[in-house]
Amino acid sequence: MTRVSLSRLPGDRVLVVDAGAERVLVLADLAAYVEERESQAPRWVWDDTARWYPPLLAAGLRVERCHDLRLVRHLLRRAPAVDTALLAGDESAAWDRLGPSVASDPALFSVDDTAEHLRADREDARQLAAVAASPDAARLGLLLAAESAGALVAAEMTHAGVPWRVDVHERLLTEQLGPRPSRGARPSLLEALADEVRSALGAPGLNPDSRPELLSALRRAGVEVADTRASSLRAIEHPGVAPLLRYKQLAHLFSTNGWAWADQWVSGGRFRPSYQPAGSVTGRWSSNGGGALSFPVQVRSAAVADDGWSLVVADVAQLEPRVLAGMSRDRALAKAAQGTDLYQGMVDDGAVATRNDAKLGLLGAMYGATSGESGRMVAGLTKRYPAAFGLVEEAARAGERGQVVRTLLGRGCPALAESWALDPDAARADPEGEARRRRTYGRFTRNFVVQGTGAEWALCWIADLRNRLWRLGEPGARPHLVFFLHDEVVVHTPTDLAEAVAAQATAAAATAAGLLFRDLAIDFPLTTSIVRSYADAGKPGVALEAQALPGRGTMRATTDE
Repeated sequence: MTRVSLSRLPGDRVLVVDAGAERVLVLADLAAYVEERESQAPRWVWDDTARWYPPLLAAGLRVERCHDLRLVRHLLRRAPAVDTALLAGDESAAWDRLGPSVASDPALFSVDDTAEHLRADREDARQLAAVAASPDAARLGLLLAAESAGALVAAEMTHAGVPWRVDVHERLLTEQLGPRPSRGARPSLLEALADEVRSALGAPGLNPDSRPELLSALRRAGVEVADTRASSLRAIEHPGVAPLLRYKQLAHLFSTNGWAWADQWVSGGRFRPSYQPAGSVTGRWSSNGGGALSFPVQVRSAAVADDGWSLVVADVAQLEPRVLAGMSRDRALAKAAQGTDLYQGMVDDGAVATRNDAKLGLLGAMYGATSGESGRMVAGLTKRYPAAFGLVEEAARAGERGQVVRTLLGRGCPALAESWALDPDAARADPEGEARRRRTYGRFTRNFVVQGTGAEWALCWIADLRNRLWRLGEPGARPHLVFFLHDEVVVHTPTDLAEAVAAQATAAAATAAGLLFRDLAIDFPLTTSIVRSYADAGKPGVALEAQALPGRGTMRATTDE
């Protein structure tokens, strides 16, 4: 496959290196060049997909594949199976500093700094050499392709946006908060709740948004609490607690998804968040803005498909336990994972008496529960599923020894010294504190291997689904991804293609399982809803349950009664 690298040059120019041949384009001609060259399906190589791809999307172009040098470099620098000396070069320090572009960037080419005019072709050669020299080159190659494909998905989702009815959103806000207030003021219904709290606590001047003021008012009213978290307040019997909890809930809605949020993040009938692929150390995404990864229930009904279109919402059942079965190659646990409910499969296997016992034990193993009911279940299940439970246990022990661990495809975790500022003299002076830090790091490494591999499966899933969707429909009426959250996707699709989209989501899940776990059959069943509004996903009467079978793209559809 031909690789075509793009590098920024001063004066709004672009250096193109295509199969070793160099040419310089003016920025205004780039879209036409990409459109012509894309017909031959090259891999585009650039410093940051979030910088290069949005202008191409705005010009009506889509590229099939890319190599995101920024994402890949950060991944390779931490990968245990990579000789990082092979990444060294004249521009290494600038590449190491390169951060993600965000929606607030004023232009494709910003004012010059040391990382502005990096040579993409030279960095690409270093990265390819580092991967080729790795004993895990094949797995790393899959991970880098999936990571870069995820960056394309993120840019495309921001460009497309989640269909958003501003009138519905404003009606929801008005019903719950009152009319839109003037700048700096509370909505009327929120202010009325604040007055109710003040009255109940006997604190007429209280600002309930101030934690110190609220703690003082509660204590003066005879309520002893260490903090003002909702979980702490619910344990208290006092007439001021109910209105205070309601106030906190609505104040959060007002501040995070109120009118100001809509002004900033909704345009043209679309919610356009800013995603950050690999925003966490495990490879999971985060959000640079808009709160895309914490979609509140109160406003989901504003996410409404266009007329003649539907939303297909598909989420994976018990993703991380299934990933653990696959990456450990524990055939007994893989057998329990066949079907829609892994925990019930463990019960049917005779490993535990109840589904809750299975859940307690498996989650306890992944998150390091060593005491109580969960700890007891872990001990018993380790004998039944030694490969799976042994894998996370060894990851924990490695962490306690100060060693790094890796995901199935090779992403490395931060070292102990990166996670905690370690002072050898302080460690010698406080051996118990050092032991606690190592145990904490061990709990992190225990979960890292599973959560990170789960992120890899999800990247392979959306990368394949992205291409499958492109082959459906016609220009201007193609299904397209509009939302992704760890184990859930939302596709905006013409209604007559909704059933086909659900089937393709299932087939893509099977493809991802085959890529990661090869000959070990691991089911990744999807719960799929075809709805007009995101708020209706998963409600009785609208759910389509899809069973992902390795190697087959079949779907069993059932209607909940």
